[in-house]
This record gives sequence, structure tokens and C-alpha cells, in this order.
Amino acid sequence: MSQYRRVLTVQDISCVGQCSLTVALPVLSACGAETCVLPSAVLSTHTGGFTGFTFRDLTEDMPSILAHWQKEGIDFDAIYTGYLGSTKQIDYVKAIMNGVSADGCVKVVDPAMADHGKLYYGFDQPFVEAMKTLCAQADYLVPNLTEACFLTDTPYTEEYDQAFILTLLEKLTALGAKNVIFTGVSYSPEKNGVAVYENGVYSYYEHEMLPNGCHGTGDIYASAFVGALMRGKSAYDAARIAADYAVACIKNTATLENHWYGAAFEPVLGQLIKALED
Repeated sequence: MSQYRRVLTVQDISCVGQCSLTVALPVLSACGAETCVLPSAVLSTHTGGFTGFTFRDLTEDMPSILAHWQKEGIDFDAIYTGYLGSTKQIDYVKAIMNGVSADGCVKVVDPAMADHGKLYYGFDQPFVEAMKTLCAQADYLVPNLTEACFLTDTPYTEEYDQAFILTLLEKLTALGAKNVIFTGVSYSPEKNGVAVYENGVYSYYEHEMLPNGCHGTGDIYASAFVGALMRGKSAYDAARIAADYAVACIKNTATLENHWYGAAFEPVLGQLIKALED
């Protein structure tokens, strides 16, 4: 299998803020993938902490883009979705997955819609229900704890054990997702980690718990995970590599003054590239 794979990522462009496409494009490219993009919207900044940001919805461009790709015979070895702004966009993405997937196309869904027990601004229960239908098409679903709870109609809690996580993983695969990469799973105050549920088999990668977090680390993680998969890494190894890289990004950001709006992922891209070569 060639390691030069064509990946389509569908999510918004936040022009400033180091998230979504401004993360996915460089990270996937650094992993060696031909990275193609479908912007769902263009924002002047992301919505976390900025005020007065501009927003241009590109939903109605999606069907014509799909039609052109189909006319040109363009298809993709992987399709990776991030932040989607509406239920209509979710419907269009499902059509894209059905319309331009190459044989063996790997579909990765990051259900970017919630964190810290709450849905992001502008999302509601109908959006959650629509997201469930997209998750059903995922070869790999990459939720955090809040998203996993919303997707499975489970009350959110920050106090849990492995049995609780295993139950969530089973419920997520019951939606139709083939495998789950569950981020931010912490079984002790000093450690954080990733639960990997592949073909019904549970494994766990643990790393240090950092005192600080950053906007956009979920996007960094999902992009690095997809990039590692495209390099032929196993799901567990891809999850491990992505976790180590996200930790490196957060640590690098902590050395900077007033860099509150995103993670300084660019200076440590070399660490990701080296990890992929090991």
C-alpha cells in the first residue's frame, strides 16, 4: 500500500486561532498525505474567547463541489470531518462520503460539538441527533468525554472508572461506528490518556496530565491521528503518536506569553515527523 494517500478534510476555516483547517492542513501535510480541503465556513477567528468575529457559511457550495469532483473522477483514500456548523452540512458530508470514497476509504469523524459538559455555542439536540447518523458511517470515531455522553444519551460526569468508559465505548459502536478513539480519558489525577476500542478490543495509552490546556488541541490530535493512520500505523500506535504530539504542543505553548487562543503546534511538527519515522 502506497503511503502517499489523498485525504479530504471537511471543517471550517478560522483564519486566526490555530484550529480546524488551519491545523488540519499543515499537520496532515507534515504526515506526508496529499491534503485536500472542503471548508464548511470561513470565520475571522474561532469562537472561543473572541468577540465580534465574522462568519460566512459555505454550506450551499458543498453539493456543487461534490458534483465537480464526481465529474472529474476525483476520490479520496480517507475522509476526515471536524467542526460542522449545521444538520444540513452533516447531510451533505454523508453524501460526500458516499460519492467520492476510493476503495478502502478510511472515514474518520471527530464529532466536534461539545466539551466540559456542554454543547458548543449554536448547537442543540437536533444537531446531536444528526451527528449520530454521521458517526454511524465512521471507521474511526474520535470523541471526547462530553461528546461521547451526548452521543449515547448518558449523563455527563467527571467521576468515572474503566467500566463506565467501556460502557460508553460499547454504546458508541452501537451507533454504527466501527472503532472508537476516545480522548481525554483519565483514571487518576496525575494521568490522562486515550482509550482505543478497535474491533471490540479495548486498549489504553496513558500520558502525563498537564495543568494547562489549549484551544484547538482536539483538532491537532485528530489530524495527527489521521496522518499517522495514512502512514500505515496501527490505530493504537496512531493514537499514541497523536497523544504525544498534542502533549508536546501544549507544553510548547506554555512557554509563550499571552498565547491563549490556540496551541503553538508548528515549532514541534518535527517531533511528529520523527515519531512517524520510528
